[in-house]
Amino acid sequence: MIDPIQTSFRVASSGLYAQSMRMRVVSENIANAYTSAADAASDPYRRKTVTFGDELSRSEGVRYVGVRQIGVDMSPFRLTHDPGNPAANGKGEVKMPNVDPVLELADLREANHGYQANLQVIRQARDLFSLTLDLLKA
Repeated sequence: MIDPIQTSFRVASSGLYAQSMRMRVVSENIANAYTSAADAASDPYRRKTVTFGDELSRSEGVRYVGVRQIGVDMSPFRLTHDPGNPAANGKGEVKMPNVDPVLELADLREANHGYQANLQVIRQARDLFSLTLDLLKA
């Protein structure tokens, strides 16, 4: 027989892992938002994306969340005018990463909420488990 409380721990843990991976990718995007390439012939950092997917556990009959893919956003780079930059082309334009820090902060906030929600599930399941043990001791 499958214990629903232990299953709750495992499902919420998969959510914690997925959201922490999302936060790692967002932090990498933010850290590289203003970096340029070494020279005009090279491309700067490309924004990374995280895609989630569900994974069925046949033995438990539940679906866990998992990171399906860490992809690359192929949207165009931003161009800025900076003729003194070593990465500037003949027109003085520098390709900058396709990272929008405002969008990344919104994504980070959403990942944070998802992480906290999964933590709350674990807290609740732990409390229920403790209450059950206390009842069995009596």
